[in-house]
Amino acid sequence: MVHVDGYIPFSTGGLPKSPSFHQGLALATALSRESNKPYLTNFTSHYQPLRPLLIETQQGNEREELFIQKLRQCCVLFDFESDPLSDLKWKEVKRTALNEMVEYVTKNKNVITEAIYPEAVNMFAVNLFRTLPPSSNPNGAEFDPEEDEPTLEAAWPHLQLVYEFFLRLLESQDFQPSIARRYIDQKFVLQLLELFDSEDPRERDFLKTTLHRIYGKFLGLRAYIRKQINNVFYRFIYETEHHNGIAELLEILGSIINGFALPLKEEHKVFLLKVLLPLHKAKSLSVYHPQLAYCVVQFLEKDPSLTEPVIRSLLKFWPKTHSPKEVMFLNELEEILDVIEPAEFQKVMDPLFRQLAKCVSSPHFQVAERALYYWNNEYIMSLISDNYSVILPIMYPAFYRNSRNHWNKTIHGLIYNALKLFMEMNQKVFDECTQQYYQDRQRERKLMKDRDEAWMRVEALAMRHPNYNATIKGITNTTIGTISQQQLDSPPPDEDGDTDQTPLTLEKIEAKANEAKKMTNSNKTKPLLRRKSDLPQDTYTMRALSDHKRADEYLVTPPDPNNC
Repeated sequence: MVHVDGYIPFSTGGLPKSPSFHQGLALATALSRESNKPYLTNFTSHYQPLRPLLIETQQGNEREELFIQKLRQCCVLFDFESDPLSDLKWKEVKRTALNEMVEYVTKNKNVITEAIYPEAVNMFAVNLFRTLPPSSNPNGAEFDPEEDEPTLEAAWPHLQLVYEFFLRLLESQDFQPSIARRYIDQKFVLQLLELFDSEDPRERDFLKTTLHRIYGKFLGLRAYIRKQINNVFYRFIYETEHHNGIAELLEILGSIINGFALPLKEEHKVFLLKVLLPLHKAKSLSVYHPQLAYCVVQFLEKDPSLTEPVIRSLLKFWPKTHSPKEVMFLNELEEILDVIEPAEFQKVMDPLFRQLAKCVSSPHFQVAERALYYWNNEYIMSLISDNYSVILPIMYPAFYRNSRNHWNKTIHGLIYNALKLFMEMNQKVFDECTQQYYQDRQRERKLMKDRDEAWMRVEALAMRHPNYNATIKGITNTTIGTISQQQLDSPPPDEDGDTDQTPLTLEKIEAKANEAKKMTNSNKTKPLLRRKSDLPQDTYTMRALSDHKRADEYLVTPPDPNNC
């Protein structure tokens, strides 16, 4: 038996090795060394098409032996990367055999005997457990799904069928986990998890479904699988910040979390606070954020008492200079508020709405717009109305300033709509906030005036010094700098010419909202879309991805009798 690169799969696990484990053209070289016959004669004698697996025409023992022969035949690996046109005939032989085995396992019963398990697992391992090629993005720059094209696996015509066969095997009514656990063990799971870093999204999709099926079938491996997924996340967060399969692993976890028994174990709470929430820090958050947000919301639906630490952690990790990430955080926060309990809301509403006030004041219009859309959510508005006297004083200054000074007219309309809702809730509290805001502005102006007068007195004293004229020559633009700083610190003038003392009435707010809406509609010639680059796209890559069909549209984890 000839092995390639010195690798023998499952060399310590007692798993039988297929006698035909060779690697494409390497088989020819090895056989030529062992015999004086020409390569073609040796290769064809070892690799010939086998007769079909027809259940009607063969006895049980014959079918089992032929099935094993086909499994061993499919352990031959071919070169798709450096020489894709080599061994075309034999590549087709292997593809046909894999297709036939997929159909055979799917349509027939009582065909998965005890002797099949080691051969099937070995065939899967030989074809798939490999060293992944170096990353095409070694520096870990943020992957842009709209701009960047993934690197596809060259051997996918064979790998896809291997994945399909193994999934059909796991889903078969004949499959017995009690027998398979001798071969599908912790080492197997660890090697499977390493493949999640593949750059081919089609492979990661199959891996996701395969690992989820294993999690559902093998109760003894569940804790180990969760632990190893945690290790992948820890390495991603604190070491590499680069891994291609975070979204797929989170999708698996979303289904697993949904099956957790109540009350939640302490290890699950630690996983949420120490693993899932720090994932928000990564610069590639956009790649996996929908799956991450789903996992977080699943936890909060299971245990509402986790809401406060989760929201405070999100506020702690809130991006300071990355506006697209701010929009993602706002999306997730609204999903959390949709399931929050009123008692939990009261614990976090003060820091939460202080952050929302900052978002409303953001010069990035998408951040401000997304924050203002909270006032279109009926459940959030019911929470606000129950805590009106606390929330309005926090939000009013940001609303008032930006209703006059924000550069985007759409924001003006959204702010006036929010102010209208606040005024309709409680006119008295609204008027109190208005008066308090005017008083604060007057206090700011007085402090600024006192500061200017103090500096003028200091300058007058300095002018009396005999060395004043000599010293002033070395100071350039002092007065200009002071004026510029004063202009920056002073409140900006109102755009509509009103003074701060102009009272806000319901009629005025409605008029402003309608005016902003009309101005927005008149300027809306076409939707604001992100402009993609004009670089040519790889048509093969686009076609391959569009042809790929997900192995399983929905993931459902069977319940664990031991509470996971």
